[in-house]
Amino acid sequence: MKRLLSRTSAITGILLAQALPVLANAPEGEGPPDYSGITGLYFTLIAAILAYGVYDTFFKKS
Repeated sequence: MKRLLSRTSAITGILLAQALPVLANAPEGEGPPDYSGITGLYFTLIAAILAYGVYDTFFKKS
């Protein structure tokens, strides 16, 4: 179980590390601000929380 949790944490860390550079989007011109970076970060965080919930509900042996 520790190995699975370790791998899950590593994968989550890798996903967050890849999502962070997206936050550095430079605004282009006079248009509305670009929120795609923070949106991706929120979706990644929500996916990690939901994945842990599924693991805790169905796969964790108490």
